[in-house]
Amino acid sequence: MLDFLIPAAREILTFSTLGYILVGVLLGYIVGALPGMNRTTAIALSIPFTFTLSPVAAISFLIGINKGGAAGSAVSAILLNVPGEPSSVVTTYDGNPMTLQGKSQKALKIALFASVIGDVFATLVLIALAEPVARFAIGLGPVELASILIFSITFIAAVAGRSFFKALIAGFLGLLLAVPGIDMETAMPRMTFGMIELYDGVPLLAVAIGTLALSEALVQIDQGWRGRYSHPRPSVKADNKEDSALSWQEFKDVSPAIARGSIVGVVIGILPGLGATLASFLSYTWVRRASKSPETFGKGNPEGVAAAESADNATVPSSLIPVFAIGVPGSLSTALLMGAFLLHGLTPGPFLFRDGGQTVVGIYLGMVMASIALLAVGLFGQKIFSLVITIRESIILPVIVFLCVIGAYFEGGGMFSVYLMLVFGVVGYFMKKFDYSFVTFVVGYVLGPMSELTIRQSIILADGDPAILLDHPIAIAFLVFAVLAVWRFAVAGAKSLQFDQINQPIK
Repeated sequence: MLDFLIPAAREILTFSTLGYILVGVLLGYIVGALPGMNRTTAIALSIPFTFTLSPVAAISFLIGINKGGAAGSAVSAILLNVPGEPSSVVTTYDGNPMTLQGKSQKALKIALFASVIGDVFATLVLIALAEPVARFAIGLGPVELASILIFSITFIAAVAGRSFFKALIAGFLGLLLAVPGIDMETAMPRMTFGMIELYDGVPLLAVAIGTLALSEALVQIDQGWRGRYSHPRPSVKADNKEDSALSWQEFKDVSPAIARGSIVGVVIGILPGLGATLASFLSYTWVRRASKSPETFGKGNPEGVAAAESADNATVPSSLIPVFAIGVPGSLSTALLMGAFLLHGLTPGPFLFRDGGQTVVGIYLGMVMASIALLAVGLFGQKIFSLVITIRESIILPVIVFLCVIGAYFEGGGMFSVYLMLVFGVVGYFMKKFDYSFVTFVVGYVLGPMSELTIRQSIILADGDPAILLDHPIAIAFLVFAVLAVWRFAVAGAKSLQFDQINQPIK
């Protein structure tokens, strides 16, 4: 890979590419700071505007949004006690008490430094591990890949959302959505209903923009009609300099928490489906148990903020390891990034390093530049971004709806994509209302074609003889893991369902 370093550096270290990375981080930070908005929405809306960019610039821009959104979500969590994303819930435990104590700027600085350090550490781990894992994955055949994909689908469905069964239903709906198009064996139209526009399958961006961005706008519009909006103005001024500044000694005190959070974030990020929320909770718990004063957690302890934010942001680069190595998205944002890879002619997986080595190295350099941009954006604009959360929804929502329509139209399907986007916007609205998992829905849709291809290849190789699995112990292991995952979380889901029924109020 070192042979590609100089050409990749020439491509990434240009004024235009660095500008796109900076804009991506800035956009992600602003969106992350807005309650109700999130980085997946920003990524979904931004993908259509990357068509004219080079693959390196486009992917680096989108990863910049992902990194900026992860760090920016701490702003509303600390100042308003309203997490920008679910993964920032843990940040509210100690971040908002620090704000109530007049230490909001100190809390924001701790969150920023923890975010950047966790992000840089995970980026280095990605660079070190992705290619070796990919080399191992190249030796895997269709049978092994099919079993890995089956395990990924069941495992992601098992851990996403409050209800296992709702997550499973959403996952199967996503898989069903991947069926329309031209059959890969017979080359005949399949479930296209006579519409030529579906010959290439259901457009990714119509699905992503509708279910993620437009549905969120519809939910917030519905809340506005019900009179649920409130606009508290956060206090961003400290009573004295000591409450706003972060001393070197204070940074040293929170460094162990940052280190623990970074390690937890990397480990959780590598495993598909676990997500940043679990990483933040585990990191916070570990740091609190290791602390000499655990009773101060939840009352404004800076270590709690550092633990949560470092773990949250470390999951962003580490969740790309399975994408680069085996072509399996581990989260909703990486599923969208994987779709962006495909739209720019890049096939995620082990052969990405062989067929696009220079592009991969360029993306690595772009991720490092995004980390630097994240630090710069946070340091120079934190007080300004603190005021972003006061922008009224009546200003933001019309802009989001407009961008949804433009983004779907630019994909290339014309008004057909716009109509599909509107349909999936309504579908996404009801999915949010009834708590169906977006993670399993979108990931199921992205993994559907890959799963079908490898399963059908495996069936052809087996020639009707299931004993072929005996020659593939890795495949057997992953299939066993898939069965155990479904059984374990189905039991947990049944217990949760019984508990909810018992605790239903008597009418």
